[in-house]
Amino acid sequence: MKSWKEIIRHNTFRYIDHAEEKVFNDEAYTALSSFAIDDTLALSVSDNTSAPAVRLWIHPETVVLGIPDARLPYIEEGVQLLTEQGYQVIVRNSGGLAVALDEGVLNISLVLPGVRNISILECYEAMVSFVQYMLQDLTGEIEAYEIVGSYCPGDYDLSIGGKKFAGISQRRVKDGAAIQIYIDVEGNGAKRASMIREFYEISTKNEETKFTYPVVDPTTMASLSELLEEKITIHDMKSRVRFALEELSESIVSPAFTREELETFQKRLDQMKKRNEKIAEMQ
Repeated sequence: MKSWKEIIRHNTFRYIDHAEEKVFNDEAYTALSSFAIDDTLALSVSDNTSAPAVRLWIHPETVVLGIPDARLPYIEEGVQLLTEQGYQVIVRNSGGLAVALDEGVLNISLVLPGVRNISILECYEAMVSFVQYMLQDLTGEIEAYEIVGSYCPGDYDLSIGGKKFAGISQRRVKDGAAIQIYIDVEGNGAKRASMIREFYEISTKNEETKFTYPVVDPTTMASLSELLEEKITIHDMKSRVRFALEELSESIVSPAFTREELETFQKRLDQMKKRNEKIAEMQ
């Protein structure tokens, strides 16, 4: 099994900061755009036309659903609830279930090549270790295991003292992988969890379903700032990502997206829009 540094370390990294993006390729920059961009980058690193990439992204008031969520029995009422609270709702193309995003949540996409020879679990472990490395001066208590009662629960929930502050998903395209993590950096984690709990309550109405959806307990979730009892900002986290990259590479570059990449992005965005047609009609 490869160590996390063997998986992540490369001579050159492509650094992309989309945290304040409003428009991308003449399209309104939404979470749909982000998943299309990550697919584009995964293809580029797979074809060796791009260096491995790290992309930072933020989307205000967005709930990203998993594919199973779209099959909730009363999904229309659940989406209406979120829309009334000012949230945009989309269905992503990677694994997982409902996640709340806002301006206090930083998403990091680590896009790596050669993943046919790296297991899915190794990629998850690498992201866990990357985050632990970034925050090593603040805490040595970050653990990875499923936090029962959290939203989008999984074996690689990141927590401190039993409270989840981050979750990881993974999207593989050809020989490239986008390992995606959301980190609740600022704000009220329990408040985000309460909203997702209400979404599931309204979308199921206690009706029995084939798929087991999480019963969200807001007390199981918190932001990193809350857990460390220290004001940690998005700007601080971005600086930590950059510093970690500098430690793990010889050079960091930020080239513009090529014409071919923009064409691929548009195709992938159209696919995301197609996937989201029914959800879009509910908003």
